[in-house]
Amino acid sequence: MLDFRSVLFVCFLGTLVACGGGGGGGAAPTPPPPPPPPLSVGPDICTNGSAGDFPCSGITLRKRVSIEAMDGTGGNDIWGWFDTQSGNEYALMGMENGTAFVDVTNPEDPVFLGRLPSETADSISRDIKVYQDHAYIVVDNAGAHGMQVFDLTRLRGLVGPQTFAPDLVYRDFEEAHNIAINEDTGFAYAVGSETCEGGLHIIDIRTPNNPLFAGCHPVDPRTHDTQCVIYQGPDADYANREVCVSSNIDFVEIVDVTDKSAPVTISTVTYPQVAIAHQGWLTEDHRFFLLGDEGDEFRFNVPTRTYVFDVSDLDAPQYVFAYEAVTTTTDHNLYVLGNRVFQANNASGLRVLEFGDLANQELTEIAFLVTYPDNRPGRIQGAWSVYPYLPSGTIIVSDGTNGLFVLSMQ
Repeated sequence: MLDFRSVLFVCFLGTLVACGGGGGGGAAPTPPPPPPPPLSVGPDICTNGSAGDFPCSGITLRKRVSIEAMDGTGGNDIWGWFDTQSGNEYALMGMENGTAFVDVTNPEDPVFLGRLPSETADSISRDIKVYQDHAYIVVDNAGAHGMQVFDLTRLRGLVGPQTFAPDLVYRDFEEAHNIAINEDTGFAYAVGSETCEGGLHIIDIRTPNNPLFAGCHPVDPRTHDTQCVIYQGPDADYANREVCVSSNIDFVEIVDVTDKSAPVTISTVTYPQVAIAHQGWLTEDHRFFLLGDEGDEFRFNVPTRTYVFDVSDLDAPQYVFAYEAVTTTTDHNLYVLGNRVFQANNASGLRVLEFGDLANQELTEIAFLVTYPDNRPGRIQGAWSVYPYLPSGTIIVSDGTNGLFVLSMQ
């Protein structure tokens, strides 16, 4: 029998029967409805609750680039790159069949520069991070893919699409669900691989084109995602230590990874109605950790939630509260910039929250744009991830069906 997580995974693939659809025989099949008209591509200012075809509040659609225009199949992760030499900004969008590179310097005229194909098979789960002008790309459920390394400076001067090859492939693991990079130290952390019992697989990338295995931190169940930082928070015992805060399906784990050969668990914490502790991000002062749970809406029939933890004492983190949105769709990835939280929440799209004193539960939504306007509650469709860190303020969002969204706050 499929357990909850297996069913959720099958639903994530869009299998109608596993999600409760399908039917018996007998009557003649009903002809499928005609395809809907194409969605708008922008630019569209959010006016009277819409930016073109997309429901919104406070966010402008600068441009949309379809999956097909990027020579891709279904979309997944996204990250960004700022070229300090040229001043150009780029979207690096994961797709089932590879990684697309799009110049978004002019957000109303993005230019697709090409695609780096998957090393092995297609995959619904691809993850990308950047360190010193190099992209590091992993996939899940695609065989012996390894980690692709791609020198992003190769994009300089390109004006038309190309098919790229990686500069090299790191093969100390075959597949991984996610990768995190601490740009302050030059170490990458692959998670959910077949190595290190699914925990942190640590890679030295200080020489970007020569990744070297540096250590392991096993965990049960596997780590789904992590953020690793040089700790600058209020807990003086860990000042300037390298710390990872990991989302481990059933709980949140804080790990001291200063010694890569011997990482140490500092503490763990969980929360009510945990289903799949999916991904989270620290506030910039390292006092709080905000988490999205990928399965609580399905399992417990609750609204979209953002779980908040006080991590000012790393030895004793505390669950504080769950912010509940007006939506019921599953949240996916979130990132913090200043006092704002940028969330990719599947069928309810990009949601932007703003916080004050989190200890007093000051967290509220200030803007949104629905990238998947056929918003069916409970369906895992729409916005997979968001990257809000481009210097221009341009926000890039990946949608599994509708492609790359180039957005800006109004």
